[in-house]
Amino acid sequence: LAKSSILRQAESRDIPDTSAVTPVFVQKGEDVVLNATIADVREEDSVIWKFNETLNFVRFLPGKEPKVSDDYSGRVEFLEKYSVKLKNLQEADSGVYTVVVSGDTDKQITGYKITVQDPVSPVKLSVDSVSSSSDWCNLTVSCRAQDSHINSTFRCLNHTCSQEGGERSQGTPSAVDLHVYLSTGSIICNHSNQVSWTKDIKIIKHFCPRLAESEPTIIVTALVLGVIGIVFICILIVAAVRYFRKREKSKYKCAF
Repeated sequence: LAKSSILRQAESRDIPDTSAVTPVFVQKGEDVVLNATIADVREEDSVIWKFNETLNFVRFLPGKEPKVSDDYSGRVEFLEKYSVKLKNLQEADSGVYTVVVSGDTDKQITGYKITVQDPVSPVKLSVDSVSSSSDWCNLTVSCRAQDSHINSTFRCLNHTCSQEGGERSQGTPSAVDLHVYLSTGSIICNHSNQVSWTKDIKIIKHFCPRLAESEPTIIVTALVLGVIGIVFICILIVAAVRYFRKREKSKYKCAF
């Protein structure tokens, strides 16, 4: 029983506690800074950066130059104190990075859960069908990325548009979001993950010209009516002024 307990304790030390680490997303080929905030390190202690608790990829040994494992040769830059920059990350570099002060016992200081992602693929937004009349217009669109797509319908009535279904794709990987939505007279398809994004836009009035035409007509009509109203009021004022002036003149003549 004692041996099995010791084995379980040893195994638990080999499993990174992902709840105690900071998640960081990095685009493939980019660099990441791993900060180590260590207050006091005794002269006889070592500071070790570990990858997935199995590989000591950087070791700061007492009285010696820092050592980098062969797997990370040429990819590590030493920063202030025990912080390091890890360069040109690839998918295989995804994992848990921890810094440990090793002396009489090992003490984990901080950790990062690094996820390396490819930039998202370009996205293509297409208008598949359009039906319209003088006051309404319906568009069916498809938004396609490399691994997924969305179909959605947009309905416009008297310049007010709404979306019916198909806002997000169900076929994308969990870390990738494909999203189509309505924004200020445009349909936007957005493809993104934690490190990159791309989008395609279609302007609704380019596909619903009758709606686009009727809007200026309403504005022009309102302006014309407004101008006519102002002119009519001005005519009434001028006529009233002339009328009262004539009355004043006739009164003046009668007085003499």
